[in-house]
Amino acid sequence: MSRASRKVKLPTEEQVKAEKKRNEYKSRYLKTLWSTISALLVVAAIAVLVSTLFFPVIQVSGTSMEPTLKDGNILVLVKSDSYKRGDICCIEWQNKKLIKRVIGLPGDTIFIDDEGNVYVNDELLDEPYVTGKSLGECDVEFPLQVPEGRVFVLGDHRTTSIDSRSSAIGCVEKEQIYGHKLFKAWPLF
Repeated sequence: MSRASRKVKLPTEEQVKAEKKRNEYKSRYLKTLWSTISALLVVAAIAVLVSTLFFPVIQVSGTSMEPTLKDGNILVLVKSDSYKRGDICCIEWQNKKLIKRVIGLPGDTIFIDDEGNVYVNDELLDEPYVTGKSLGECDVEFPLQVPEGRVFVLGDHRTTSIDSRSSAIGCVEKEQIYGHKLFKAWPLF
């Protein structure tokens, strides 16, 4: 076949416009997809960073804080250097995270009688969150003065809670406090 006898069929103007339109749509789609994925990755990274550094989320395991908190509740904590009496906090002890309530601050004198009544600086502590007072497992001597840089913590379910009444835990260093409760995330009520 000679060159002259071979005819190449060229696309029509409509076909060229259609192909150009399809390529532009594909390009816009890919740009939108990429920007959406990028935005989601940035949001996820920021959420992980914020939750790790400032607002950790933990799940309650056990019954030491009943009736206030139940096994399976999910809490959002806030990391802070200041704590007040009554704060629910998460402490790190032997590679575990324990949920307890701050009872005594540095310099406070704590006394717990045989019936489980707690006295802070010779004043009976009003504890409406405790349903059954008990001395529980206790091997420390009272009155006990909370050392500087430490806090005295108790669980709300005093008969089962292992807390500052045990010499194994004792008064907790502030560096051991992972954060204190900001709010209960689950269940909502």
